[in-house]
Amino acid sequence: MNGFGDHGLNEDAFGEKSELQGGLKTFDAFPKTKTSYTAPSRRGGQWTVLILVICTIFSVNEFRTWLRGTETHQFSVEKGVSHDLQLNLDIVVRMPCDTLHVNIQDASGDRILAGELLQRERTSWQLWMDKRNSHHDEYQKLSQEDSDRLAAQEADAHVHHVLGEVRRNSKRKFPKGPRLRRNDAVDSCRIFGSLEGNKVQGDFHITARGHGYQDAQGGHLDHNVFNFTHMITELSFGPHYPTLLNPLDKTIAATEAHYYKYQYFLSVVPTIYSKGATTAAQQMYRDPKALVKSNKNLVITNQYAVTSSADILPESPYFIPGIFFKYNIEPILLLVSEERSSFLALLMRLVNTVSGVMVTGGWLYQMAGWVGQLALKKRREKSEGVLNGRHFAED
Repeated sequence: MNGFGDHGLNEDAFGEKSELQGGLKTFDAFPKTKTSYTAPSRRGGQWTVLILVICTIFSVNEFRTWLRGTETHQFSVEKGVSHDLQLNLDIVVRMPCDTLHVNIQDASGDRILAGELLQRERTSWQLWMDKRNSHHDEYQKLSQEDSDRLAAQEADAHVHHVLGEVRRNSKRKFPKGPRLRRNDAVDSCRIFGSLEGNKVQGDFHITARGHGYQDAQGGHLDHNVFNFTHMITELSFGPHYPTLLNPLDKTIAATEAHYYKYQYFLSVVPTIYSKGATTAAQQMYRDPKALVKSNKNLVITNQYAVTSSADILPESPYFIPGIFFKYNIEPILLLVSEERSSFLALLMRLVNTVSGVMVTGGWLYQMAGWVGQLALKKRREKSEGVLNGRHFAED
């Protein structure tokens, strides 16, 4: 009738292909809107720009979070067997070097003559005080609560910061002290260096000559010479990383009393910083030195917490003045690892974020339009009611 047969065409070909394809229309969940039913508006354009800005901000934040990774802390019992513990010390005591004894006594009964293993340097206390003041009070009293110092310690507890500092400072040397000038009073002793001790509970102490231990040179040091005022530049356990801030690093303790005793009680926790928990977990109980050389994303060190006490002692042979560091090795291992999800997971999070913002923005746009129309309708009804009232009054 329409000429399809004359041209060899079948009219059924322009209808539904099959009952199955025609029935699929009932499952179509995507609404279709004709172009003539939509019209762009200034308000819609502003809303679109706002949605794009929000999507960009959220996407950048997701990418930065993925790039930084997530940090996890895991505690476990230290299963490996280790024997040695390296101690790193850099301290200035306000007494001449020949009046001091430096020793370590540990729980195994071994006595380590730390004074022979550590370096001593004759110096002036005023030089170190000048250095402290020139660094904008970099050295703090232990009793002070400095928010900047706490923030620096918190930063040093993160994996990316630790790995970055270790890579930038690979030499791990002790810094040079201020040089003595001609008129400087040599009244102090700098004791610094690293030494190996037993990985057991121990007591590292600095005492006056002839007090606590018998002196081969003989003689009894006058108590008026005692002055255990000290400045700690570094005290750490494990490999020497001088740029990482420990609780006692850059602290100062001063006293006017001669017969005085400082005690520091330290709890040492073996710690592993790693990028990637799986690799570290598989290798954490192997040889630490070989492990560090083979993996640049791994740092094996120790953290410690400290409490302190300071008291004036009676001048009696039963009491020994000095500076005492009593440390205890905790039988646990802390693994601080930084992990990053796959790039596919990042793309999925970005898609979810953008789609969620767009859907939410669409709902808010429709709700705002509905509220605006409702308010406009009420305004019109109120306006018409006033006109009707005037009309009745005129009638």
